[in-house]
Amino acid sequence: MKTPWRTGFSFGLTSGIITTLGLMIGLNSGTHSQLAVVGGILAIAITDALSDAIAMHVSEEAQGEKNNKILWQSTFATFVAKFGFSSIFMVPVLLLPLTSAVIVSIIFGIIALGVLCYFIALGEHERPWKVVGEHISIAVIVIFTTHYTGKWINSILG
Repeated sequence: MKTPWRTGFSFGLTSGIITTLGLMIGLNSGTHSQLAVVGGILAIAITDALSDAIAMHVSEEAQGEKNNKILWQSTFATFVAKFGFSSIFMVPVLLLPLTSAVIVSIIFGIIALGVLCYFIALGEHERPWKVVGEHISIAVIVIFTTHYTGKWINSILG
């Protein structure tokens, strides 16, 4: 995979997994509402994918990239990966009871992130388990933080 595609895809996939899991878990813990979780996933899939894609574009420009084709390849790859991976999390929410859907989503997200990080580490000739562990640790911190934040907000406003 060429560098702009790899950059956009890996950024979009990572952001899609961690952001969507965080939102889902926070909304579930705070509302226990399938409607709120589905609405949140759709909002992330559309607005955050567009936001991340344009941020990738601006970031590439700020780093001095002048090739318009490369700029737009990384922009498009970021959008497609972020939108696609965020949207995938709607499937279990629409097919399973909400608590089960969240658990399935966490498992899927951690596995997908782990596989991505494993292959990135191999490509960079780094120790895979160090890279995988580092990124999964961040995802786990997001999961716990958003879970308890949702519970806290529910205790105040619920």
